Amino acid sequence: MIRGYRVELDLNNVQKTLCRKHAGASRWAYNYGLRRKQEAYKAGAKTPTAIDLHREINALKTSEPWMYEVSKCAFQEGLRDLDAAFKHFFRKCQLKKEGKWKGKCGYPRFKSRKKAIGGARFTGSIRVSPDAIQLPRLGVLRLKEHGYFPLNVKITSATIREQAGGMSPSVCTRKRKNPKQPQATSLVLTWGSSG
Repeated sequence: MIRGYRVELDLNNVQKTLCRKHAGASRWAYNYGLRRKQEAYKAGAKTPTAIDLHREINALKTSEPWMYEVSKCAFQEGLRDLDAAFKHFFRKCQLKKEGKWKGKCGYPRFKSRKKAIGGARFTGSIRVSPDAIQLPRLGVLRLKEHGYFPLNVKITSATIREQAGGMSPSVCTRKRKNPKQPQATSLVLTWGSSG
């Protein structure tokens, strides 16, 4: 069973800046990937996948030192979001051809920092405690609400977003269903008198 949890972080200014850098890196990767896909389509070439684009971004890191300040997850997940946006776009186009979709298909658009700062998703080594969460490159971040995150489940991803001036992480957990245990049968003995 998959379940999500969201809570507000209690950050200092350095941590807020680092969270915003991760959100900006994710937005930059999404826009870079969209630009590259559009260029490839106009040139008649095969459009690059998220893996191809991530290799290109890794090659750019030597000339762009700011890329080393953020986790690789910010770039990877931004490109995965772009692939998901194209997948939904093509699915809606197919449904529209079949007459099953009446709205717009929603071609992916460039993300702007004017609209919202956005967010960044993290995978991999994520740990939670009753009063903190540990994310790659961000380190241990204090929570405003204590004891909210479950401690005995597998965390698949964590997403940080800015909301109402504060940063809040949402954590996606996967809990294994317990296999149904056979019911214990009870044996009832009745004692009767023989006569």
